[in-house]
Amino acid sequence: MSLEFLFWSLLAAALISFWWQSDRTKQFAMDKALLACKQQDLQFLDQTMVLRGLRPVRTSEGQLVLRRRYQFEFTTTGQARYKGKVTLLGNRVSSLELEPHIMPESNKRLH
Repeated sequence: MSLEFLFWSLLAAALISFWWQSDRTKQFAMDKALLACKQQDLQFLDQTMVLRGLRPVRTSEGQLVLRRRYQFEFTTTGQARYKGKVTLLGNRVSSLELEPHIMPESNKRLH
């Protein structure tokens, strides 16, 4: 087994591992967005989370983690689309934001 073969094998394994972990993290972010929409009587649209940013950052404890920013869309009435954002630090949700939106008159809650 040559050193070059070992290098490329390890690189391929690292990329596959990163892709697999990123897919799990994206699903985690989607689950949190779905839950937030459900709690506020909103409809999560397209079952889609779009990665809008990825970069290494330090937490308040000094640990180096990846910050991932995802965007999704939701609706209140089915007519207008609004954007939401989920930011993860490592495997933790650091923020979940929903654009200001209009609720139908049948729903008395203000958002």
